[in-house]
Amino acid sequence: MSLPEDLDALARTVIDENRYMTLGTSEADHRPRLSPVYFTHAGYRTFYWVSSPEARHSANIAARPEVAIVIYDSSMEIGQGSAVYIDAAASLVPDEELPERCAEAFPRVDPGAVAFRPDELSGDAPLRLYRADATGYEVHLPGRDPRNASGIDTRRRVDPVPPA
Repeated sequence: MSLPEDLDALARTVIDENRYMTLGTSEADHRPRLSPVYFTHAGYRTFYWVSSPEARHSANIAARPEVAIVIYDSSMEIGQGSAVYIDAAASLVPDEELPERCAEAFPRVDPGAVAFRPDELSGDAPLRLYRADATGYEVHLPGRDPRNASGIDTRRRVDPVPPA
């Protein structure tokens, strides 16, 4: 992955070029629960995934909707890593919103992925559509990056959402 100089553009590149995110939820006893999920996004603001409502991360979201997300390219060489950290509020997409949200979440999908229809995510279906609305973003800035005078890996606040 060729990394852009602009950190907002870097965040967009990492989000666009990766297919899985690590979803961080909180257990009832405050222990973190990490789950890798295939995701899509709408305008870098809303992140979608499909899960069973029986999954522990889904139950955690129902009880505690604040989540943390990280999207990163694990194929990068040591010291060259790039990642986007996202704070968000997550929720199950209600059945009445499924037509609109499925159209937004699945306008196109990667080979092997499914463009779910509302009827496949409601009623007795075993899977549901979830969304996370981003509230804040940071990018990983390696210590070796010339923009990082400290020489120590750090995070920098960004806003990857392009202006309207």
